[in-house]
Amino acid sequence: MLDRLQYIKQRFDEISDLIIQPDIISDQKRYVQLNKEYKDLKALVEKRDEYVKLTNDIKEAKEIISDGSDAEMTEMAKMQLDEANDRLPQLEEEIKFMLIPKDPEDAKNVMVEIRAGTGGDEASIFAGDLFRMYTKYCENKGWRTSVVDVNEGTSGGFKEVIFEVTGEDVYGTLKFEAGVHRVQRVPQTETQGRIHTSAATVMVLPEAEEFDVQIDMNDVRIDLFCSSGPGGQSVNTTKSAVRMTHIPTGLVAQCQDEKSQHKNKDKALQVLRSRLYEMELAKKQEEDAAKRNSQVSSGDRSAKIRTYNYPQGRVTDHRIGLTLYDLDGIMNGSIQKIIDELQLVNNTEKLKESEVF
Repeated sequence: MLDRLQYIKQRFDEISDLIIQPDIISDQKRYVQLNKEYKDLKALVEKRDEYVKLTNDIKEAKEIISDGSDAEMTEMAKMQLDEANDRLPQLEEEIKFMLIPKDPEDAKNVMVEIRAGTGGDEASIFAGDLFRMYTKYCENKGWRTSVVDVNEGTSGGFKEVIFEVTGEDVYGTLKFEAGVHRVQRVPQTETQGRIHTSAATVMVLPEAEEFDVQIDMNDVRIDLFCSSGPGGQSVNTTKSAVRMTHIPTGLVAQCQDEKSQHKNKDKALQVLRSRLYEMELAKKQEEDAAKRNSQVSSGDRSAKIRTYNYPQGRVTDHRIGLTLYDLDGIMNGSIQKIIDELQLVNNTEKLKESEVF
């Protein structure tokens, strides 16, 4: 392990020198990539330093104990040895997981798209519940959310809502939320008290930078229309809303959240770029998941991944068989426990197939 960590330390020192070079700073794409690698390696180098210190402590303690000439020093050395031996296996496990190759997309910001599925008005209300759940979670993480486009349901909630999330390692955290979410409860409109099952689909798209996806604007049809919904005097009077259609793929993106047509164009283009990027990424993820027979693939957007059962107050993630009886907390944004378990399963799968050791 120490040989591998020494190589990482050398790479870290090399990047530390590179990111202050003027030619690197002027190359935005290269600078962003190196800066991300620097942050990732910095955490590993800190673990390496702790590992080196622990192994040195163990060696030193063993020497003092074998000498045995000073009873007080020997007693202290035994305590030091016990502490180091307790910590070392735990530290080795932490380092193993950190050495798993990271997906380059994990650091990206995301576009989250929530669409009401089967279940009529109740599905729209549930889509609104999921939107609130995610925005509260993001708020607790210190991430910023910004609504891009909304299509409201007739009885509350949303037929569709698209929002952007910006922060640290957003895609790596939220990517396993993609799929079909089901809710089982008595709808507000139900008079007989019968439990209904409704669904909403969540898509999590890594936000593509300009250098990730090149779009020829000659391939894009732009339509302007009046915004609908809240927004003051400009609504239904000014053609500020923008719809973009990518003719080669048929992908459509629109934005009506901003009052400025120019800002809506920028946001719609951002969504379109992310959808094109996600199309290619989804193919790769499905191939990778097929190779690994992964439980937690983020490529299959039609898979039923989670059920929220209101009568029993439980949430079940079907991919990993995790059931939590904390429905209220989860719907109020406390989804970290689920995300941690999904990431653990994914990392364990990767660890088994990696040749780190």
